[in-house]
Amino acid sequence: MGKLERIRALKERKNAVILAHYYVDGAIQDVADFVGDSLELARRARSVDADIIVLCGVYFMAETAKILNPEKRVLIPYYRAGCLMADMAIVEEIEDFLRKNPDFSVVTYVNSSARVKAVSDICCTSANAVDVVNRVEGDRVLFVPDRNLGEFVLERTDKEVVLWSGYCPIHYKLTEKHLIELKNLYPEAVVAVHPECRKGVRDMADFVGSTSQIIRFVKGVRAGQVIVGTEKGVIHSLRKERPEIEFIPAYGEFICDQMKMITVDRLLNSLEMERFEVSVDEEISKRARKAIEKMLFI
Repeated sequence: MGKLERIRALKERKNAVILAHYYVDGAIQDVADFVGDSLELARRARSVDADIIVLCGVYFMAETAKILNPEKRVLIPYYRAGCLMADMAIVEEIEDFLRKNPDFSVVTYVNSSARVKAVSDICCTSANAVDVVNRVEGDRVLFVPDRNLGEFVLERTDKEVVLWSGYCPIHYKLTEKHLIELKNLYPEAVVAVHPECRKGVRDMADFVGSTSQIIRFVKGVRAGQVIVGTEKGVIHSLRKERPEIEFIPAYGEFICDQMKMITVDRLLNSLEMERFEVSVDEEISKRARKAIEKMLFI
């Protein structure tokens, strides 16, 4: 029996479900029960009917699944798969900002730790950030931690938005120069990028949206080539949707090495050994859940 067949057998025997992000290895996406971006994974985690959830993504995603399912066991195949952007948000600094600026609401990108979510008024994802900011109480917002997504929101709201200084190093590596060179090589290609990219890149794109929004955009696009401005893993799903299109990564090494720490071997070991289990402090979980649930309600 091959590794993927063993994973499927273990899922059934242990009443487990696998939730996978679009950025993990294609084989894991194929064996998963559900594949999505951060918002879709959060929605699905809330409604899972299983004893065990195996979250194939980075650690904050597994934390979110645990927060929404405190009674279930949540496993992550590799507990050190982290997010550099999430690490750029410091709870003590946010609390210090609020002491000095008590009239601000804190809108926190779901790409953040449970502790940061717990000091936030509401969470958002790249798919709903504009809507969340426009609907959150008050006219002054601290947007944490991604300044590029925050800048994208700022261009689409009348509210005062203060941007945190965090960013995604993987998306930030994509420069205007990279994109100009590719557009010259593929002049007929459509460009779709993630809002975590820098402003100059976003301004050159034909479409800007979350990972799931890029997939929906590609479903209806009339083009033979698409330049993809987000992590390469999503191309696995894009090819399934539109196998006739040529998908071109916006730069050669558009890879999140943290996501790639989730391997088939580690997934198999996680199911076999039921490790590594995710836990969140009860009080932190309670406060973070409120911010996540508000996002899901919107």
